[in-house]
Amino acid sequence: MSALTQAPATLPPALCLMGPTAAGKTALAMALVAQGVGEIISVDSGMIYRGMDIGTAKPSADELALAPHRLIDILDPAQAYSAAEFRRDALQAMHEITSAGRVPILVGGTMMYFKVLRDGLAQLPEANAELRAELDADAAREGWPALHARLQAVDPVAAARIPPHDSQRLQRALEVWLLTGKTLTAWHAEQSPVEALPWQMHWLAISPPDRAVLHQRIALRFDQMLSQGLIEEVQALRQRGDLHLGLPSMRSVGYRQVWQYLDGEFDAKELRERGVAATRQLAKRQLTWLRSFPHVTWLDPQRDDLVAHVSALLSASA
Repeated sequence: MSALTQAPATLPPALCLMGPTAAGKTALAMALVAQGVGEIISVDSGMIYRGMDIGTAKPSADELALAPHRLIDILDPAQAYSAAEFRRDALQAMHEITSAGRVPILVGGTMMYFKVLRDGLAQLPEANAELRAELDADAAREGWPALHARLQAVDPVAAARIPPHDSQRLQRALEVWLLTGKTLTAWHAEQSPVEALPWQMHWLAISPPDRAVLHQRIALRFDQMLSQGLIEEVQALRQRGDLHLGLPSMRSVGYRQVWQYLDGEFDAKELRERGVAATRQLAKRQLTWLRSFPHVTWLDPQRDDLVAHVSALLSASA
């Protein structure tokens, strides 16, 4: 059975355009909207924040006027946004778009959001501010790799999935263990099966087959961000006085490196090198997530008939 025929044809279609950063997801989604295919829902944990435009490669005002994106600019950078909140908001948007007779096009690179949309979310304990502060203090003293070693000792399955420098997910996994005495892996294993989504879901992954091409795109995009004013954007965010590197927004790739540059930790040349390297690491993690997704159809962004090809896939499954 193909990736586009997993649900009965009577269900309305929904299109998920996934892929690593700089692969061309947004351009494809906007081209589909231009042909009247559907309406876009952003699946990007950075684009949700107002004032974070350049470093998230957020579409311009003119582009958004032509192809509006839901779930963009919905929060202040000082706020947090959970995967559960994303699932709630995305499902509501999908129902609204479907009710209007259009196809929801979910596009972005936050793979955790796609996974939670598909699989649901375990009912985990609420965050504990005091415990998180303790873990942050431990990390400042020992480094996040040391906390990763702690997680490895109690939950090797989660530790294998979470990179040593992914501070947000490391903190949450350790927090759950310390709060409950039960590992994150155990919580997920006890999760009740989630009901199937009431759409015919088309899971498409867009990425150049040649990793060198993706790396070139990443370097070009980061250079463009710098020339467009990424440093000035982060300076403006710093001047607010209420933001810091402990926030999910400021831990985003690009923003963290510029923040550290503005703190005087390294020069402009190293900023560029660190920014490109961090983005490549992000892309690697995104691809690892994608390879674990079942029923994914892979697309080459360099094919000339890409938009027509995706439209044909949708038509064939109707």
